[in-house]
Amino acid sequence: MPPGQKGADTPTAAGNSHGDIPGLFAVARTDPSRIAIVEPDGPTVTFAALAAKINRVSAGLLSLGLRRGDVVAGMLANSVEQFELTLATFQLGMYYVPLNTRLSPSDVEYIVHDSGAKVLVAHAEYARSLHPLAAALQCGRFVIGESTPEWRPYDELPGVDAAEPPSARFAGAVMGYTSGTTGRPKGVRRALPDITPENSLALTFQFMGQFGLQAGPGVHLVCSPLYHAAPAGFATTSLHLGHTLVLHERFDAEATLRDIERYGVNSTHMVPTHFHRLLRLPPQVRDSYDVSSLDVVIHAGAPCPVEAKQQMIAWFGPIVWEYLGSTEGSVSVITPAEWLAHPGSVGRPASILLLGEDGEPVPTGAAGTIYFPSGPMAFSYHNNPEMTAAARHGDFVTVGDIGKLDEDGYLYLLDRRSDLIISGGVNIYPAEIEQFFMSHPSVSDIAVVGVPDEEWGQSVLAVIQPTEDAAIDEELERSLSEFAIAGLATHKRPRRYVIQRSLPRTEAGKLLRRKVREAFVDQTNSVYGK
Repeated sequence: MPPGQKGADTPTAAGNSHGDIPGLFAVARTDPSRIAIVEPDGPTVTFAALAAKINRVSAGLLSLGLRRGDVVAGMLANSVEQFELTLATFQLGMYYVPLNTRLSPSDVEYIVHDSGAKVLVAHAEYARSLHPLAAALQCGRFVIGESTPEWRPYDELPGVDAAEPPSARFAGAVMGYTSGTTGRPKGVRRALPDITPENSLALTFQFMGQFGLQAGPGVHLVCSPLYHAAPAGFATTSLHLGHTLVLHERFDAEATLRDIERYGVNSTHMVPTHFHRLLRLPPQVRDSYDVSSLDVVIHAGAPCPVEAKQQMIAWFGPIVWEYLGSTEGSVSVITPAEWLAHPGSVGRPASILLLGEDGEPVPTGAAGTIYFPSGPMAFSYHNNPEMTAAARHGDFVTVGDIGKLDEDGYLYLLDRRSDLIISGGVNIYPAEIEQFFMSHPSVSDIAVVGVPDEEWGQSVLAVIQPTEDAAIDEELERSLSEFAIAGLATHKRPRRYVIQRSLPRTEAGKLLRRKVREAFVDQTNSVYGK
């Protein structure tokens, strides 16, 4: 029997001043033996055990002298400890800062100092990488796993006799650090509301309800790193809904299909790169797994090629939902039916502004920077009022995305302003070119960037990751060039190609375009000329 299918129906809270609002602690009381988390290597944790550990971690943080408004950071793999810290700080009115495990030690030091974190928890492999900076971090340090010099064992943090919730419970928040195209990461911080954790869930449950996700038994597959805002947000909310989480350390296409069948997965969150990897599995592998348990597949994170999404819907059924959002806020959601009627759209926003270079609204069909309502929980960039002000336009904010609206009010995401290529005064959107080339049979992945050009200012460079069976030779470049001539306008065709076996991406599948630019903008001798 799948782990999320056992136990009572929709859980309700009882006692502890929670009211009748669903949440993890309510599930722990009404159905304590329901499985909350299946870890990557197989162990399971019940809702009752998880709730007790969260309370013990909460007591441990308070015993260290931390108080409401303080900051705790975690540099963790996908694991139960990620949720222990997230949910302990969430009921203590604290901020939790999840650290990208691929950050350099200097970036970790910067974020710990910038956020004001008083405690840092890390798995041993990441703690070891920070050893030269341990003393400079100037915060309490706890390590999970084998002992590490200058770090205390994580087992010393939880209070031994503190399985009950803390006497005063206030809603906390995650303060994620976004890695922009330039400069240091910036913390997205919101004021903490003066309400209980359960009462703060109402807005989140409303958002999840758009996808048909409701309180009760269910199984949610986590196949992206939990230091990213979206997979962590969907996973944590799924726990509060009473769903079982099946954790993967990293995305593996066949393992994803295997566990959808094994655990009867109902929902998951992906990015378009995951779609590409699933679709590239041999047909006999894809057909050997039963994915009929899926009710909803939610994706975001990058523009999704129309052809890829059409293939996913043909395979999984009309259950593939999409939204446009970021750590800073949510813009739009589109149902499978709407997307089929408006292929390529990311939804019909209730209220946005599309502004041109002059700060004025652009006409229908024209590209503009997307501004969305800041909402009741407006964010600021921590310790950076100038950047906060630059992102605002009255009651609207932007993260630099560029889009356009059709006649029916549906929004289409073009690219990030920082990724825009301007060649001969003409705007070129890399995402559009990347989506085009992903339909080439020999292209596994692609990054398109602008590089300096004496005549045009910038020209288009395409960095191609070929499929495993494709040879890196002049014939492949010739095929790519002919493909571009047949399907792209002249100014959008790459003037140069680089063909290599891998591209820099995050574990969540987001292309690190900045690294591509840095690697190739001055290395003209390493590219194939046209």
